[in-house]
Amino acid sequence: MNIEDQPLTRGELAKRGGVNIETIRYYERRGLLPKPPRSAAGYRLFSLDDDRRVRFIKRAQELGFSLKEIEELLALQNKPHTTRADVRKRAEAKMADIEEKLRDLQAMKESLEQLTATCPGRGSVCGCPILESFYSTKENHYGSKGEGQKASE
Repeated sequence: MNIEDQPLTRGELAKRGGVNIETIRYYERRGLLPKPPRSAAGYRLFSLDDDRRVRFIKRAQELGFSLKEIEELLALQNKPHTTRADVRKRAEAKMADIEEKLRDLQAMKESLEQLTATCPGRGSVCGCPILESFYSTKENHYGSKGEGQKASE
């Protein structure tokens, strides 16, 4: 039997996937990893497919997908009528989400640039225009409509 065909313990799977053991446990609880068989000694034995799945999850997270979205992507692979267009549609939706976040971040940066321009950076903190602006009730610090709302809402 090839060494690559050997079952992996949870620790080995975590190490190969570049994640913490607790992350593997969490993926198991969430159902992102199928329930593995156990050895005679009671150890969970993971397969190379599980290793591939952990890498899939980690890479998808790096690209901004939530665990819920990753579950959906993984489920698409098991649906007989799923097409590449279905997967592409989800990737395009994620790109749109990222574009919106980038716009929000740019607006936040511009607002901070304006605030820092009003502060001489010397003297007592009392009356600091940056800190005082955080108490302000007027709209428009970075295009916000109000407390807890994004500009795009």
